[in-house]
Amino acid sequence: MTPTLVRQHLPHTGTTPRVDLCARARDWSEIQERMLVPLYEAVYERLEVGSGTRLLGLGCGSGLALLMAASRGAAVTGVDHRSPERLALARERLLPETGATRARGDTRLIDGSPGDVGAAGDAETPAYTLVTAFEPIGCLAGDSEGLGGLLRAVTPLAERGAPVVLAGWGPPERCATSSVLRVAARLADPLRSAGSWRPALRDDLEEVAQRAGLKPDGSGRVSCPFGYAGVGSALRGLLSTGLFDAAITATDQVQVDKELTEALHPYRRGDGTVWMPNVFRYLIARVP
Repeated sequence: MTPTLVRQHLPHTGTTPRVDLCARARDWSEIQERMLVPLYEAVYERLEVGSGTRLLGLGCGSGLALLMAASRGAAVTGVDHRSPERLALARERLLPETGATRARGDTRLIDGSPGDVGAAGDAETPAYTLVTAFEPIGCLAGDSEGLGGLLRAVTPLAERGAPVVLAGWGPPERCATSSVLRVAARLADPLRSAGSWRPALRDDLEEVAQRAGLKPDGSGRVSCPFGYAGVGSALRGLLSTGLFDAAITATDQVQVDKELTEALHPYRRGDGTVWMPNVFRYLIARVP
């Protein structure tokens, strides 16, 4: 089985749902994050990530994609300012302080923005040969806002011609999870300004890359099914994405759990597991 990827938004207006952020981060890392493993593997294989790679991961979260790159020999730097709880889990994975496993000296994790990484070419930060932004866009209205500026900020940190990888949801008809995400949009209708579900558009990734001044240079699609041991696990995994926070604020946790459970019913198997086929798309763009 493999977990999901989506952004963790807590609403900034209205009543914020009571959330155990540490438990949510743990649910993300243990249940949901691994859903995108096929995406990470496909990108790393295509770009031949290895010992000569210096990777900068934007929105690195709890660090699974970084760990996979490091296992191939890459030097990795992760940046994330949205969830200290997820970043703490990334440190446990990548920067162990005790035990037999020792952290590599070329692994860095930064709680902040790309501006906190340092200038490319200095003694501390040689230019990066690969930049990844693996958090998929294309399921919430406006979920790409700010990504262009973030990419422009990292361009000076990367080598000329270095690949920058963006990820997005595939067409709704090939993403079973789309029907579940519609529940969040419908329940959160009074808070629609906070973002609502929308179908992914064909050129979402290209538009973001072009706004950031990057040159598209190839793309691919990858099957990333969301598989869970049961409905309870599916609820925890999906809620860990933060996509349902506005719905919880507009209604309540009980209502969201109830309607999510109903939406998951068509994807339950005879043995109680939940299986939702999805396709994700990635774009490779180049630093000019």
